[in-house]
Amino acid sequence: MSYSPIIQKTIEYIEQNLHEELSLESVAQFAGFSKYHYHRIFQKEVGVTASEYIRYRRIANSANLLLYTDEKIIDIALYYGFETQESFTRSFKKYYQLPPGQYRKIMGKLTIQREETKLNHEQLSLKGWILSGTHPFNYKMGIDRETFHKGKASGFLKSVTVQSQGEFATMMQQFKAEKYLGKRLKLSGFIKSKDVDGFCGFWMRVDDALGDVLQFDNMSDRPITGDSEWNHYSIVLDVPKNSAVIAFGVLLSGNGQVWMDELSFEEVDNRTPTTNLDLSKELLDEPVNLSFEE
Repeated sequence: MSYSPIIQKTIEYIEQNLHEELSLESVAQFAGFSKYHYHRIFQKEVGVTASEYIRYRRIANSANLLLYTDEKIIDIALYYGFETQESFTRSFKKYYQLPPGQYRKIMGKLTIQREETKLNHEQLSLKGWILSGTHPFNYKMGIDRETFHKGKASGFLKSVTVQSQGEFATMMQQFKAEKYLGKRLKLSGFIKSKDVDGFCGFWMRVDDALGDVLQFDNMSDRPITGDSEWNHYSIVLDVPKNSAVIAFGVLLSGNGQVWMDELSFEEVDNRTPTTNLDLSKELLDEPVNLSFEE
């Protein structure tokens, strides 16, 4: 059984209520599970406990407010449910290695310097990533230091001069498959979207040495459209023993913008169902409707 839809539903609930009181019991109740069962499936799907997820999302949002608003530190702390500024500072230092005040001062200066020198992150080389697709020249990719899920930045792909939904681009990487031959591989991460009039999502493809596609999924059967807050998505594919290359990334069809953050790969067992899209058409036993009467 795949718990992904349930986890996505509850992450959406969490994101909408980060400034409210959130307990494991209340989130589990929203999901319709006991807190013990929900704790297990959330950690299995997302890689951290629900409580840890709530904590670091509050801290990430706090970091954004520190850099891009003049809100007092104590007000930010109270807004995100910390009882005192001291408890907020302890949690903040765990993730950013600086107390909130120093983070605002040091990182704020760096942010201003970037703006003053007008660095165009979309046109800078982005280590490891390439821009591809049917119309890559109509899109831009880059790093966003204001919108992120965790840490200090996310990657983004956005339309610039797109004319139709038939156009798409992808921000992608590829690597050798040899370490994963005969195994089942899961790609997971977080995506946020804005004004997507086609669709967006993760994709992953496994090719052999001749470039033939062995396994593929682009989330076209569970597309992300319109505006959506950060949520967790995954792709699971088998890597056959004759595989040579694994390619992956995020795609954007049509207009809009998509952000991605915290991507990871892990080997999973056969109890985790694959999301492979069967691109082959069913072969009939005999020809049919030869007189076009049906």
